Amino acid sequence: MTTVLLVDDQALLRLGFRLVIESEPDLEVVGEAADGRVALDQVAALAPDVVLMDIRMPGMDGIDATARIVANHPGSRVLVLTTFDVDDLAFAALRAGASGFLLKSARPDELLDAIRTVAAGTAVVAPRVLRRMLDLFASHLPAAGVVAADDGTDPRLGALTPRELEVLRLIAEGASNTEIAAELVVSQTTVKTHVGNVFAKLGARDRVQAVILAYECGLVGGDPPRR
Repeated sequence: MTTVLLVDDQALLRLGFRLVIESEPDLEVVGEAADGRVALDQVAALAPDVVLMDIRMPGMDGIDATARIVANHPGSRVLVLTTFDVDDLAFAALRAGASGFLLKSARPDELLDAIRTVAAGTAVVAPRVLRRMLDLFASHLPAAGVVAADDGTDPRLGALTPRELEVLRLIAEGASNTEIAAELVVSQTTVKTHVGNVFAKLGARDRVQAVILAYECGLVGGDPPRR
């Protein structure tokens, strides 16, 4: 059973989400919250698998709440709700650690699929859409605060082998595992191994976090890091 916490300041929307989610035998809504602070208390008490998080709320917004949930409750994955598919606040929530975003206008089946996908550990955002968000909004957000090594290389890339670095670059460019395998002329099994190693070495939970980190390190979207 996948457990879900609903976080939205509009009670009517929470009711609608609850009705859709609880129509499925494998999903259960275990709690609700109307703002970020209550959401933090609910996550601590209920340990939901997925937090369906609105971004714009009074008091603590969804971005700050997402960052705290990801830092303190890694077992709970956050799926943020947004009005537009290219949204600076949605990107900020992804950068804070959310595993994906969903339009509020999404169909019920899309909502259910997104919840299941995030619960399974996969991101819910097309890499090419994320790159478009990065191109539009990343320069307006605070830097990650990582100090470069003496040679200018971002230290977060130091543990990667040359092949893993290439895999990360292709992930950041929006390539699927199938496309990466074709580009590097290796099997998809080999690609999956490389992707898993990249995630483990970077501490990335999924493709979304890997793409954002690659952008922050300058691997894509700017001058490439020196090796």
